[in-house]
Amino acid sequence: MTATQTTFSLPELSLPEADIVIVGLGPGGVENMPLAVWQLLHTTDQVILRTERHPGIETLRRSVSFETCDDLYESHADFADVYGAIVGRVLERAQRGHVVYAVPGHPWIGEMTTPRIVTAAVAAGLSVDVLGGASFIESSWAAVGIDPMDGSQIVDGMLLARRHHPQIDVQFPALIAQVYARHVASDVKLVLLNAYPPEHPVTLIHAAGTDEARTQTVPLHEVDHRDDFDHLTSLYVPPLPRASLVDLQELIAHLRAPDGCPWDQEQTLVTLKGFLLDEAAETVEAIDNEDDDHTVEELGDLMGIAVMIAQVGSEEGRFQMADAIRTSVEKLTRRHPHVFGETDVENMDALYVQWDEIKAQERKAKGQAPKGPLDLPASLPALEKARQMQSKAEKAGLLSRKALAQENPALAALLPAGTNEEELGRVLWQLVAVAKQLDLEPEAALRSFAVRFREEAKPNE
Repeated sequence: MTATQTTFSLPELSLPEADIVIVGLGPGGVENMPLAVWQLLHTTDQVILRTERHPGIETLRRSVSFETCDDLYESHADFADVYGAIVGRVLERAQRGHVVYAVPGHPWIGEMTTPRIVTAAVAAGLSVDVLGGASFIESSWAAVGIDPMDGSQIVDGMLLARRHHPQIDVQFPALIAQVYARHVASDVKLVLLNAYPPEHPVTLIHAAGTDEARTQTVPLHEVDHRDDFDHLTSLYVPPLPRASLVDLQELIAHLRAPDGCPWDQEQTLVTLKGFLLDEAAETVEAIDNEDDDHTVEELGDLMGIAVMIAQVGSEEGRFQMADAIRTSVEKLTRRHPHVFGETDVENMDALYVQWDEIKAQERKAKGQAPKGPLDLPASLPALEKARQMQSKAEKAGLLSRKALAQENPALAALLPAGTNEEELGRVLWQLVAVAKQLDLEPEAALRSFAVRFREEAKPNE
């Protein structure tokens, strides 16, 4: 019996014939490179590589003639200038004839030059096509045993490093790419520490998709305590269970659902007002007591009520949590032009003037009447309302707090210079007792006096 030998040949593929074809080399050796990419590289006279820093370059060098753009990295200090020079080189070569521009990984993933070349080619009347390949992403998730379809996030490390809080939902695993140097890892770590505990285990992924792939798991606070970062380094951040705002929103929505809790189902915006005030007061008390554990607990309760209010608003088609967050972000950005714009403020007094002017502009844009200098929320506790009203009245020239403090010498004598909060509290405590003895309600009395003061001051506003 004679064995039959079978021979195989590469199939004839229909290859892109655009003026510029952008191809991906994949994350590792040529064995994982798409066949169409391999054939294009071997049948095109003009091949440009963004960089020869790629695991498969030595194999390609044996059979493919190419030029690289590594010299442009050396001759330009800024990445934007480098990218501009690369685009210019690719377009200049394309004027001579068909050109293949090859990048590591996939052309549309973590590759800044692809959209720039596509835009510039179209503007120059040149045809362009993009031929993908595997990216570092698949190999990176495989390295840590994560199926990204279960929920995942991918963030550019250089973009994350420029933030103050990570644009990450902590309930999902995150892959942070291009952690190419120790200083990038350090900046990324500082940003992540604003959302994750220092001991949170994270995994450094090196050379994913190559024969030299390796991982190291370390506590987050130690992620930059090493020197083996390079252009193939990524960082995997596992999720924080039940610690996301989305987790809280899902829980509240479940409690309000038909299979949820009867008490939560009965709540309305009206009934939640009292709980909101109660939780805010308990949070303040915990802060005053300098009890961090209790503050965390009460702040969580306060956020729970806020999310419940948003859930009720969503169910009634009135508003959603996203509306509240977007409004807050837009308002804070608008009210801080000295931070996010080009305005300068000399001191705190100028800052307060700017703040009031911006708020006045906002009210005018909404068609609302200008606020008077003594306008305050009606629901403020009377004592806090009196404190704020006196401050506003003094700033508006309607009151001298120094003169007011000496208006009743006998009362002023109870609080001489050097009086501390405990002594002040004792005097206020006694005043409440005197009011009770006279069958008077101190909260109502102070609120009524503040309202009367405001009405009497109106002609001078």
